[in-house]
Amino acid sequence: MALSGKLTKKLVDNLGAGRHGDGNGLYLVVDASGARRWIVRVVVKGQKNKKGAPLRTDFGLGGADVVTLNQARERALEYRRMAKQGLNPRFNAQREIPTFQEIAQQVHIERMPTWKNAKHGQQWINTLRDYAFPKIGRMPVDSIDQPEVLMCLSPIWTEKHETAKRLSQRIKTVLDVAKSKGFRSGENPVTAIKDAGVLPKVKAKPKHHKAMAWQDVPAFYADLKTRNAMAAKALMFTCLTGARTNEVLGMRWDEVDLEARLWTCPAKRMKTDTDHRVPLTEEMLAIIEPLQALASEVVFEGQKRHTPLSNMSMLMLLRRMKIEGVTVHGFRSTFRDWASEVANAPREVAEMSLAHKVGSDVERAYARSDLLDRRRVLMGRWAHFVDGGTAKVVKLRK
Repeated sequence: MALSGKLTKKLVDNLGAGRHGDGNGLYLVVDASGARRWIVRVVVKGQKNKKGAPLRTDFGLGGADVVTLNQARERALEYRRMAKQGLNPRFNAQREIPTFQEIAQQVHIERMPTWKNAKHGQQWINTLRDYAFPKIGRMPVDSIDQPEVLMCLSPIWTEKHETAKRLSQRIKTVLDVAKSKGFRSGENPVTAIKDAGVLPKVKAKPKHHKAMAWQDVPAFYADLKTRNAMAAKALMFTCLTGARTNEVLGMRWDEVDLEARLWTCPAKRMKTDTDHRVPLTEEMLAIIEPLQALASEVVFEGQKRHTPLSNMSMLMLLRRMKIEGVTVHGFRSTFRDWASEVANAPREVAEMSLAHKVGSDVERAYARSDLLDRRRVLMGRWAHFVDGGTAKVVKLRK
């Protein structure tokens, strides 16, 4: 049989969703997602199916991104030859099956554009590198079943439960992709393990960031104001805004509208993946306006030009100040306690000030306002208190 057919490389790369025949039982299958894989349909000589008809079976030959058109034709020819001899290709074909690690690395590369940031993408592959590759990395991806998955998960399931859950999800993704490329068949073993309840239930203990009592903040802030370090200015701004560390340290001047007294933190740095508007009070402006003189692209510049401070800079400052048992992130909790206990702020105003989602998806669909004006009042009162004002404030209107 000649190694030729109807398809061309250009067609393989551009055909839309569906099953496209090359001839002699070879097909290119394009999923709605755009994934492309090869299958071959053969009739095994002398063998019958359960209904007594000739045994006609489809076999996966691999994804079109790793198996070329000519390779697919060669493998299809091999399968047809076996079928004509009465040999079932399922048990006799010699296929080059990639290892688990090879598929995982390919998935990592393919999904790079979808990662929220480079750090997240690196964490994804690092989890597999540390806990899966040493045990199953070199195994052909079609030979991995429940025992192999458990070999990765069991040792850390109770001691490092959050890591184990992430590892489980990432192993499942790799095996799902391998199946879509024609290298596996049957149920995903990760799903089977979960459904069968093989691993013990672990009650996760909530971890709270250690926070400073709101009563202690004015004295602490007064100490901060005596310091000229950039980390001190960033920490002051963090305390006043209730923003997260990466949001503040990544802050750029093109995000700030001084005339409107507004800072818009872009979705790419927000945990909620949506833009967050922060009203700037007099105290906040007093911190950042003098920094314009540095003519940097970022507001809180570190040691390198146009590069922000290290994400450890504020925490290390706390340690130098002998402030033990407190984290930078904990100031968000401090603000929330004050807003509830002292300012009597409505829940939705306080929560939106921290860029938390409020209510169900349906409620948010109808309540689209971010309550900027009401948050500006609340943040003004917080700043006044932090900067040495009185803790006695008037209730916010409901």
